[in-house]
Amino acid sequence: MDEQPTEEQPQQRRGSFWRELPILLGVAIVVAILVRAFVLQTFYIPSGSMQNTLDLYDRVLVNKLVYHVRDPARGEIVVFRAPTQWSPSGDDFIKRVIAVGGDEVVCCDDQQRLIINGHSLDEPYLYSRDGVTDAAAIPEFSVVVPEGRLWLLGDHRSSSGDSMDHYQRSGGDAMVATVSEDAVVGRAFVLFWPFDRAEWLSVPDTFEPVPGSG
Repeated sequence: MDEQPTEEQPQQRRGSFWRELPILLGVAIVVAILVRAFVLQTFYIPSGSMQNTLDLYDRVLVNKLVYHVRDPARGEIVVFRAPTQWSPSGDDFIKRVIAVGGDEVVCCDDQQRLIINGHSLDEPYLYSRDGVTDAAAIPEFSVVVPEGRLWLLGDHRSSSGDSMDHYQRSGGDAMVATVSEDAVVGRAFVLFWPFDRAEWLSVPDTFEPVPGSG
């Protein structure tokens, strides 16, 4: 005679689910922690130093894995642990990579543009309001970025504690003004909040013609 289902079988399945639920939740939490620690993380923008590209309290998604396989590149927006000379508490900052190790940064050409390795850099992302655009840099200077370090600037130059600001404050110390590549947390690659401004944070075409430092 065929075996008929009994009331005990569904009870056993329900009991098994509730016993397994804590394990499933634990696995999900561990996976989320690992993803946040090593792959992706969200950051909010605490200041106006990257306007108008990123506004106050915007949320960005940061790729924490990419710089384990390659170095940061000019034009990318990166999150990094600020040096103690920039922030005694070692806060996370977000800026744009303007120059990498070995690059020569000069201010400025006759159109007041930064010069990177002899190439004048157009910067369409610079903060602008009521028809007035931030200066690319002030005052005049010339610096070679030390190897393994980055020259990082905010898009809102007049309101950014960045490489240019700390170069001036330190009396022209290139090490104080730059940030180690090892301090970079990851690349901000998408603005996802608010939704009506969501966009990919791609590298502007203006960086393509910049020659290498060699």
